[in-house]
Amino acid sequence: MYQERTQDEIRNRLKEWQAYGDEAEEIITKLIVENFINEERFAKTYAGSKFRVKKWGKRKILQELKFKRLSPYCIKKGLQEIDDDEYYLVLQALLHKKIHALRSETNGFIRKQKAALYAARKGYESQIIWEILENIDLTKE
Repeated sequence: MYQERTQDEIRNRLKEWQAYGDEAEEIITKLIVENFINEERFAKTYAGSKFRVKKWGKRKILQELKFKRLSPYCIKKGLQEIDDDEYYLVLQALLHKKIHALRSETNGFIRKQKAALYAARKGYESQIIWEILENIDLTKE
């Protein structure tokens, strides 16, 4: 099965195979021309799958795409794959699930704090996290 890769990942693989300099760049150019490497497509696939499968937030996805040395344009295109309404609903479900899992904690503020930290570690923005948490009724959780 084919897996999307960045130019940087291909360049590193070529180094492992002792292909350097002009030879490596020629191979990468050929792969780009033949559309085997497409960093915009990679960013879209990566962002979409990390959000849908691992439930990562935009901050974490952005950080990982930067780490993979993608251009700001490709990163922007990748993040556009995440629908804002779906993003909100996924975070809402994540927080409800975490709050429910923390039901043994009797202090409501601490429950919400722990849920917020969990969502922040997954890469969600604190403003959206607290907006959702303010509307969660702990007596029903």
